[in-house]
Amino acid sequence: MAAPPPRPALIRVGHKGADAIAAGNTLASFDAALAAGVDMIEFDVLSQHRDGSGELYVVHDHSKLSRGGAPTLGEALAHLTSPPFAGVGLQVDLKRGGYEARVLDALGAAGALERSFISSGVWSALQRIRQLAPELRVGWTVPLIPGVSGTPLITPTLGRLYRRLLPARAAARIRAGLVDALVPHWRVVTPALVSAVLGAGGEIYAWTVDDAAEIRRLEALGVSAVITNDPRLFDVAGPSADRAVRGAEPAGT
Repeated sequence: MAAPPPRPALIRVGHKGADAIAAGNTLASFDAALAAGVDMIEFDVLSQHRDGSGELYVVHDHSKLSRGGAPTLGEALAHLTSPPFAGVGLQVDLKRGGYEARVLDALGAAGALERSFISSGVWSALQRIRQLAPELRVGWTVPLIPGVSGTPLITPTLGRLYRRLLPARAAARIRAGLVDALVPHWRVVTPALVSAVLGAGGEIYAWTVDDAAEIRRLEALGVSAVITNDPRLFDVAGPSADRAVRGAEPAGT
């Protein structure tokens, strides 16, 4: 019996560019990610004002925005659509809702729509993107609860319940055409979740993974992509034996 074909190569995503190498969400960080060989660069987009109005900036939150120095979305896109970044995908993470149409306009003006993947933990923002640009790939970032970013779930009991319920819920939303991918924190990624998401025809982008051994584990589980602050770790982790050789086929970005 012939061996099954290898799974697609892991998509290597730089978080905020390469936040462990240069300050994230900056042009220097994007350059560092490119030098490290990423397939895709993730960056945050936030409006100047909390109601969604004002200039659009590439920044994680308003406290960082208040310190100054954040590039505008237009400045970031001008850099990311320059020749050195040709072929690099863009994961645009919306931190709030209310400015979805303006993000799409900016991506369109920069000629970057076809290279872009929109993610958010704000469900209403994803719904709005789907309504305005149904052809654009969108990913649901989970979990959107306090105490999760970079840390364990609030309690072991909540964590177990969340992991048990998430596969069916994610698969249902993918099958319904509401989203194309799930973007889960790495601590909630289980074999059941990967099976459910891929079985529903979706992709799974695990964030934010800053350990080579954990990257190897997730790649072996079959996740579509890993998001890391330090994309140099991909070379440390090495490819999984059952994944396609990099460069042998498109990375899917």
